Amino acid sequence: MELIVEKEFIEHVPDYRGLLFEADVVNSPVGEEQMAEMDIMARRIAADYEVADINKIPAIAATRAAYKACGKDPNRYRPSQEQLMRRIVRGLGLYNVSAVVDAGNQLSLLTGCSVGCFDRELVEGDILRIGIGREGEPYEGIGRGVLNIAGLPVVRDASGGIGTPTSDNERTKISGSTRRLVATVHLFDPAVDSAAVVDAFADLFTRHCSATDIRYSKAVIGD
Repeated sequence: MELIVEKEFIEHVPDYRGLLFEADVVNSPVGEEQMAEMDIMARRIAADYEVADINKIPAIAATRAAYKACGKDPNRYRPSQEQLMRRIVRGLGLYNVSAVVDAGNQLSLLTGCSVGCFDRELVEGDILRIGIGREGEPYEGIGRGVLNIAGLPVVRDASGGIGTPTSDNERTKISGSTRRLVATVHLFDPAVDSAAVVDAFADLFTRHCSATDIRYSKAVIGD
């Protein structure tokens, strides 16, 4: 697959970099090892941060700045990694969904980047495009119902939006039957090391989801 950045988007967010991953995976309930890792991660975050500190973390601050540049209030539509960290610091803990979904959450917390995970069998076409959400554009966020994505960074397949840094779409969500994963990682902070993100993806998804045939590519600017 390809991840193409629309020119309108890069004009608003010139430092954006995107990574696209594909892998064969085995999805399962979260195992004891993964759950223990997430608990350790949550304890460390809770010890190191106050709620007021979270939106100052460089990768999160850069994501929030991208929202503003595209026309969205990041306090009303918080990026997913910020949502996760706020849960932890407020003492609500990390929820567990499945090995694949939780590995995506781990990657997001490790890197500070928004991570989208999609079932390849439910993604239409071979090209994903990242642009800016439009008024009235249909979108159903996972567990959120209809989501107003106008002004949000949005990843679209051939049929429409499948992911935003705030919430992925019900249409392409990961399930127990997912066998081929497509994931996007949004690097809004130019200081984030993309090679470290690639290594972290391979480590987490290999250990927890038995990932094989891992492929990745960098987003390219479209016409």
